[in-house]
Amino acid sequence: MIKADHTPPVLPVTGFLRLPHVLQFVPIGKSSWWAGVKSGKYPQSYKIGPRTTVWRCEDIRQLLEELSAGGEA
Repeated sequence: MIKADHTPPVLPVTGFLRLPHVLQFVPIGKSSWWAGVKSGKYPQSYKIGPRTTVWRCEDIRQLLEELSAGGEA
């Protein structure tokens, strides 16, 4: 029997997150996230390889603080 891990995600203080990890903190779909990045609503991404896109943990933390202060996701 496999046990489900119900541990809440932890946002590191520094470093980089890939999209699946970002979406654990901002519960929206991939398409909505990318539309928000394009419009400037969400933080800009960084390409660190030909198939690897990441976001800075500091930028995601700032976004979460803004959203909890009354913004919308």
